[in-house]
Amino acid sequence: MTTNTVGFNINEQLAVIKRGADELLIEAELIEKLKKGKPLRIKAGFDPTAPDLHLGHTVLINKLRQFQELGHHVLFLIGDFTGMIGDPTGKSATRPPLTAEQVQENAKSYTAQVFKILKPEQTEVVFNSKWLTELGAAGMLKLAASHTVARMLERDDFSKRYKNNQPIAIHEFLYPLLQGYDSVALKADVELGGTDQKFNLLMGRELQKQAGMAQQCVLTMPLLEGLDGVNKMSKSLGNYIGIAEAPEIIFAKIMSISDELMWRYVELLSFESLETIAQWKAQVMAGENPRNIKVRFAQEIVTRFHSQADAEKALSDFQTRAKGGIPDEVPEISISIDAATIGIAQLLKLAGLVESTSEAYRAIEQGGVKLNSEKVTDKHLSLNKGVTVVAQVGKRKFAKITL
Repeated sequence: MTTNTVGFNINEQLAVIKRGADELLIEAELIEKLKKGKPLRIKAGFDPTAPDLHLGHTVLINKLRQFQELGHHVLFLIGDFTGMIGDPTGKSATRPPLTAEQVQENAKSYTAQVFKILKPEQTEVVFNSKWLTELGAAGMLKLAASHTVARMLERDDFSKRYKNNQPIAIHEFLYPLLQGYDSVALKADVELGGTDQKFNLLMGRELQKQAGMAQQCVLTMPLLEGLDGVNKMSKSLGNYIGIAEAPEIIFAKIMSISDELMWRYVELLSFESLETIAQWKAQVMAGENPRNIKVRFAQEIVTRFHSQADAEKALSDFQTRAKGGIPDEVPEISISIDAATIGIAQLLKLAGLVESTSEAYRAIEQGGVKLNSEKVTDKHLSLNKGVTVVAQVGKRKFAKITL
């Protein structure tokens, strides 16, 4: 069995690399790269379109960490140049570009969060503005001449928009070319991306070939469904779990996912061995409550992004809430009112527990509102100025409110 200087034999590395992956292109080429016994350059690009990372992003980042565990070098690419174009992948309309200020601000947040997973000493954070700005107009024209419009229309999202007479801006055709050029500039050996990025990832291979370089291998990872179990995890859809969220929020959100969806989260996000996960499945099949597995997984995730103590506290808070109790630590809010009383719906809105009074009314009708652990049934309930109450909406939102 061939062993390289990184310290793992080829089969061991392949098992780790392919765990949870959707597709590896081309495996035989990757084996040849691994046989050289040198750390590979592993690239993954992130457009800083939002300041906060969620668990969906970490599917890729976890895989980067696994490459690091095998001794390889990670190129964490922040697309500060391409971010100002906007990745058209999967979009039915042209995305508005970000300003340079927005890109830089979001990039700072990314780098602060990503080292909760990646090893800094094996990570090189790079910005594609460094080489894409230097490319200039002449270089951009040369790059654009490397592919035809017909080739670009092979992309599913472009094809659908073209057939539906939806606009496709010319600069959107440049996006996959620029992403591919990143691989040329970085001399990437392997590039990671979601399954929706396959066209762009393969573009890197083609441009490297045209440049007379060794072609990168491509590893695609599944897109993680959000809390709804249907749509891709997205902050805009509200079905996300942010890695910077409070420990008790992360814990409670994980506990809210379905038993079926739990296994997908575990397989894509847990650092437990495949053998351990198989044992968990066997235990559930034998009658163990899936909730117990969910608790272990939730504690693992909270520990990863916060601490073991935070995970224990989050579990305790969750158990308290499940029993209808009030957590030990509740945000304290003071609300100033001019009148002698305030309606319950307005109170909940001002406290930030609901977005609107209509949402408050719905929550009351559904039995999801409590004051001092007592369920509220009267939508027209009023509270007197000067009182202090602990308000609860749903299972996760609490506030100690003083009027």
